[in-house]
Amino acid sequence: MGKNLSIVTISLLLLLASTSAGQIFDVKSYGGQPNADITQALTKAWKAACAVAGSKVVISAGTYKLGVVTLLGPCKGAIEFHLQGTLQAPSDLSSFNGKGFWVSFQRINSLTVSGGGVFDGKGQTAWQKNNCAKKYSCKTLPINIRFDYVTNSIVHDIQSKDSKFFHINVMGCKNLQIQHVTITAPGDSPNTDGIHIGRSSKITITNAKIGTGDDCISIGDGTQDVTANQVTCGPGHGISVGSLGRYQNEQPVSGIRVIGGTLSNTKNGVRIKTWPSSPPGSASDMHFENIIMNNVANPILIDQGYCPNNQCSNKSPSKVKISNVSFKNIRGTSATKEAVKLICSNSVPCQQVVVADIDLVYKGAGGSATSTCVNVKPTILGKQNPRAVPTNNIKMPPKLLYLMQNKEILFANRL
Repeated sequence: MGKNLSIVTISLLLLLASTSAGQIFDVKSYGGQPNADITQALTKAWKAACAVAGSKVVISAGTYKLGVVTLLGPCKGAIEFHLQGTLQAPSDLSSFNGKGFWVSFQRINSLTVSGGGVFDGKGQTAWQKNNCAKKYSCKTLPINIRFDYVTNSIVHDIQSKDSKFFHINVMGCKNLQIQHVTITAPGDSPNTDGIHIGRSSKITITNAKIGTGDDCISIGDGTQDVTANQVTCGPGHGISVGSLGRYQNEQPVSGIRVIGGTLSNTKNGVRIKTWPSSPPGSASDMHFENIIMNNVANPILIDQGYCPNNQCSNKSPSKVKISNVSFKNIRGTSATKEAVKLICSNSVPCQQVVVADIDLVYKGAGGSATSTCVNVKPTILGKQNPRAVPTNNIKMPPKLLYLMQNKEILFANRL
C-alpha cells in the first residue's frame, strides 16, 4: 500500500510541476478587482484557462466578493486554481437561487487547488435559518466548496471559513488528495461538517486542521479507500463513518483508515453511526489507529441507534452490517464516564471487531472510565482502560436499546 501511495504522490507532484510551468490567467486581466464582485471575471478566466493544457487561474492577494460559480470541465489538460486572496460568499441566501453550493468544481481531471487563500462562506446569518434539528427532511443550505466527479487531483494549503453548511463536499471523485487544509467555524454552527465524502474512492486527507460545529470528517455511503492521516479535530463532533442507512439504495462503505491525529474537546471521538429501521447495507474494513483524545466525549463509539432529535422510527433495528473494524492505540482523556461504547444492531450484530491498546482516562465524578458492548463480541488485545467487556447479545425492542444508551449517547444523537 505504501509503494502505491508513493507512486500516486509522485504523479501528483508531476501534475503540480506541469501546471506551474503553464500559461497564467489572472482574474484581473478579465476585470476582476479587490473589494468588488469577480463572478464574471472568474467565469471568463476559467473558461479561457480550461481550453489550454497546463494552465493556471490566479486570484492574487486581496478580498473579493464572489457569487455562485461552477468551474466546469473537462479541460484541455491539467489546470490549477491558485487562490492567494480571500473570497467572500453572499450573506443573503436569496443570492444562491436555490442552489446548494457556492463554489463547485465539476468533471475535471488533473485539477490543483492551492495558494493559501480563504473561502469565506459568511455563514453567520444563514445558520439561524437552519432547521435540520427540527425537521427530518430539511432544506440544506449552500456548501462552501464542492468537488463533483473530480479525478487525479490535489487540494492543498487552502482555508474554508464559516460555511453555511458543509465546508468541503467530495462526491463521485477518484484519486483526490487533500493536504494541509484549514477549516474553521464556531462550535455551535449547525451542520458545518469539515469534509464530507460520498460515493468516492482513493481519497486521502493529510495534516488537516478542522474545527467546526459538526463532524470534522464524515463519510457517506458508497465510499471506498479513504485514508485520513494526522488530522487535528476540534471543536466539532469528531470523525464519523455515517450516518448510514437513512435512505434506500445506499452503497457499501469499505476501506476506511484514520491514522494518527488529535481530537480535542469534541462531542464524539471516532464513531460509526447508522440509523434504526434502515434498509439493508454494509460498512466494513474500517480502522482507527494511533489517535490522541483530549477531553473528548464518547471517544470510541459504534452507534447503530443513531436518531438525532428523535427524527426517526425505532420500530426495527438497523440492518446495516458492520464488520472488520479495529480501534488500536487510542489514548488520552474522556469527557464522559463511558469511554468505549459499541452499541450494535440486534438484527445484524457487529462482527470481527478488534479493540487493542486503549488507555482513556476519565477524571470526573463517579469513578474511572467504563465501557458498554451490546450485540458485539470484540477481540480484546493489549492494554485496556477501560476494558471492553462484551455484554450478552440483547434481544430488546430498538426503542429500549436506544434509550439505554444513557444521557451521553442521547445527547450525542442530537448533534
